[in-house]
Amino acid sequence: MTRTRPLHPYLDRPTPLAFAHRGGAAGGIENTAAAFRRAAELGYRYFETDVHATADGRLVAFHDATLDRVTDARGRIGALSWAEVARARVAGREPLPLLADLLAEFPDARWNVDVKAPPALLPLLDLIRSTDSWDRVCVGSFSEARVARAARLAGPRLATSYGVRGVLGLRLSSLGVPFPVRRGAVCAQVPVEQAGVRVVDRRFVARAHARGLQVHVWTVNEADRMEALLDLGVDGIMTDHLETLRAVFEARGVWR
Repeated sequence: MTRTRPLHPYLDRPTPLAFAHRGGAAGGIENTAAAFRRAAELGYRYFETDVHATADGRLVAFHDATLDRVTDARGRIGALSWAEVARARVAGREPLPLLADLLAEFPDARWNVDVKAPPALLPLLDLIRSTDSWDRVCVGSFSEARVARAARLAGPRLATSYGVRGVLGLRLSSLGVPFPVRRGAVCAQVPVEQAGVRVVDRRFVARAHARGLQVHVWTVNEADRMEALLDLGVDGIMTDHLETLRAVFEARGVWR
């Protein structure tokens, strides 16, 4: 049963939603086509990924600004051509995918896309427009200015989540402290806590729902924490551990 009427077609599926964070990062091949294929085989239909633009404007699904941590190559993606980035291998074996290729390979998936750097924003909007993926993509960022700009440029066809400022405003509002927040977001995507301060509790969820917003929590990998969040009424959970979240949802009869 859906707890809140969705503000955008991106969220028109029954909640709670199960998100494969980076395709299931626990498998060691995060943000690769192979990771997302595995997530799809397990039944996931909501995928979380990140994007950077190469020096020649190609949009790569990758979390870090540099290749150093998870690939066999080095260098900053924004300073490299796509031909150079395409030679890198995650865990020494899996190529980095273009977001356009992922959208094409998984036409039934919904994508939560974190825009990691300003140069990626316009290519992302162009891709969403050219593929008519308005109902399939939600744009997020830690930068409220970045997602606000995306919303201004694309209009209400685009689903966006709150950045840090929006989440702060929603949290303060849930505590009775007035704080202006951007209108037009369709969800709040938040950690359970930040810098030791609790973000998600019953008041936060209630305040979000009162504004028509869904609450998606990242990145949750322990079954007991998943259970506690679902008891609070959150609308979605992002996880690296795909089997764990699926098992929790199945036990509750909400795996779809």
